[in-house]
Amino acid sequence: MTKMTRGLFRTRVRIAEGERGLLFRHGLFQKVLTPGTHLINSLRGGYKVDSVSLANLRFKHDLLDTLLRNHREALAPHLTIIETADDEIALLFRDKRLFAAMRPEKREVFLTDAGPWTVERIKFGDDLIVPDDMSRRLMQMNTEVVKRFKVEHGHIGLLYVDGAFQGELNPGAHTFWSHGHVIMVKNIDVREHALDVIGQELLTQDRVSIRVNLTATYRVVDPVKAVTEVKNFEDTLYRALAHAFRKSLSAKTLDEVLAKKGVVDDEASKAVKASIAKAGLSVAAITLKDVILPGDMRDILNTVVTAQKEAEANVIRRREETAATRSLLNTAKVMADNPAMLRLKELEALEVIADKIGTLTVHSGTKGLLDDIVSLAPKS
Repeated sequence: MTKMTRGLFRTRVRIAEGERGLLFRHGLFQKVLTPGTHLINSLRGGYKVDSVSLANLRFKHDLLDTLLRNHREALAPHLTIIETADDEIALLFRDKRLFAAMRPEKREVFLTDAGPWTVERIKFGDDLIVPDDMSRRLMQMNTEVVKRFKVEHGHIGLLYVDGAFQGELNPGAHTFWSHGHVIMVKNIDVREHALDVIGQELLTQDRVSIRVNLTATYRVVDPVKAVTEVKNFEDTLYRALAHAFRKSLSAKTLDEVLAKKGVVDDEASKAVKASIAKAGLSVAAITLKDVILPGDMRDILNTVVTAQKEAEANVIRRREETAATRSLLNTAKVMADNPAMLRLKELEALEVIADKIGTLTVHSGTKGLLDDIVSLAPKS
């Protein structure tokens, strides 16, 4: 700590290690006091010492501009003055470690003995891209001389400088000199997405009110068109889907809509793909997922479907009964022409009867029993 001891003829000023003293007389700078003891003639009077700590690194004083303008040579051994031009930045190293990055047209004043200080000057000119090795060094500091942007995987970055489009950025980290420019990067997702159009109400050709749900799978193939040709490409795709399907479905009857969903999809897909290609989008698939009918129309349609299915079931039932009768007739003809086959059928019938009763008594052989039970052939 700086100490001043005033005597009758002399004033003793003690400057501590790690400090420097600025000696003033009547407000005028005299010299820089280094660590140690200094004797000043008290008879002359008007002396003042301002203490400056090396721990602050930067030299700060209320009269800094005046001191540099009028006493630069006297201060030069004690101060490191760094000034940057309008097309460069300065990287300041303290003891070979990056300490600060100075913007263009700036001045910094450091205490030389707080160093050692070294300076690396970089002229950026018209190229705003910061090399990767330099970017890693600068990003260790909270500096305003650069801006860093990150483009995620599956995205494309659109670079704008002062509002003008400059180019596309691939996924990864990108660093730019930011002095004198407004730099912006807009990330565009180029992965495949699905867009749903829910609850579109329309009238079919036969004046039936229906609601439909649509879905489309799309991808951004030209990011520049996607952000420059239209305000919002998702809204544009949504409106194109709604318009195309409304136009296609309203020209068909309800039966055609329900029976030919695939045909409706193809017609609408062609119209949507043609209009949305101008916005930089590629539509892979468009599907009419649901057709929702009003409650009364749904009941009527269910009644019609039930009647159709019952009629189809009756036809199938009659067909099966006819086939069964024809089979029985064929069996009877075979038995009439072949007594041995008749005898086998009699034995099968006897086997079935025997399975259903506990005790079976046979009189006069199986032939007599069967003759008494049933007569399947006329007597010869």
